[in-house]
Amino acid sequence: MRAARIHELGSAEAVTIDTIEIPSPAAHELLVSVEAAAVNFPDTLMIAGRYQTTTQLPFVPGHECAGVVAAVGADVTGFTVGERVAALAPGAFAEYVVVPESSAIPVPIGVTSAEASATWVCHLTAYHALRSIAQIEPGDLVLVLGAGGGLGLAAVELAVALGATVIAAASNIEKLNAARDRGARHAVDYVGGDLREGIRAAVGPGALQVVIDPVGGPWAEPALRELAWGGRYVTLGYASGEIPSIPLNLVLLKGAIVKGLEIRTFAQHDPKRAARDRAEFTELWSTGRIRPSIHARYPLDDTAAALTAVASRRSVGKTIIEVIPSETVK
Repeated sequence: MRAARIHELGSAEAVTIDTIEIPSPAAHELLVSVEAAAVNFPDTLMIAGRYQTTTQLPFVPGHECAGVVAAVGADVTGFTVGERVAALAPGAFAEYVVVPESSAIPVPIGVTSAEASATWVCHLTAYHALRSIAQIEPGDLVLVLGAGGGLGLAAVELAVALGATVIAAASNIEKLNAARDRGARHAVDYVGGDLREGIRAAVGPGALQVVIDPVGGPWAEPALRELAWGGRYVTLGYASGEIPSIPLNLVLLKGAIVKGLEIRTFAQHDPKRAARDRAEFTELWSTGRIRPSIHARYPLDDTAAALTAVASRRSVGKTIIEVIPSETVK
């Protein structure tokens, strides 16, 4: 099979398209024929050697894909050959990938593979963050940082679906308009203006019940300062490239709850809530109320260009690698 691979850490220019052996599924695993895969910001950090964990070289980047089950390993009971699935698994930028049965989900009728690949990681991460970690309630005032990216837009869309009022914070007007289209009530440009003053102008001081933060960097502390007493702050990643340091006295004075979510291990550590969230999200997704915003599509040969686009933060929504050309993707 053909696969995009990294032989040395650095920039996206290090990606090569190699021919390698098709993997075989072990027990409780599926072999998926990949039709589309989504590029996420952590993919760019991994190829640069800047992610929280390291991967042995050479490796195939990508963690989010959709396609057709080509084979099943022993003891697989939930899927059959020929079934369309979306999946979370390493090595997605390839023609085939092996995924744990527990990391796959059937693709609803009417959803394309490109849409399915763009939905699974960001939307499910956002749903876990809102439902299980932040435990939002209808009427909560929720600030979403990085609201123009794939995860941020998913958080805006899902928070609105769960009954929250959303303040979207992003780096330019195009991204803020995309967040408004997904239901954000207020919008704050945190590059062209002051984040804290923008929040206060929109909803008043110290009014936030929840902050959803996939960005980190210099915007974390001002967002935390605008939490109401007992507010919840959820850290999801550091797309800014900077892991922030938070004065703990702010947490003390506000009675704040600061929690983190790492999507790859959440189901392992909290299987009951993970299963509940997944079932609820799947039902919501099946109704057609959840649709990702796809910014750009690239063929597998242009994986390096797709990674570069995401690393530069030019994308509004998701960037997709179509392993099978779009005219054949179902």
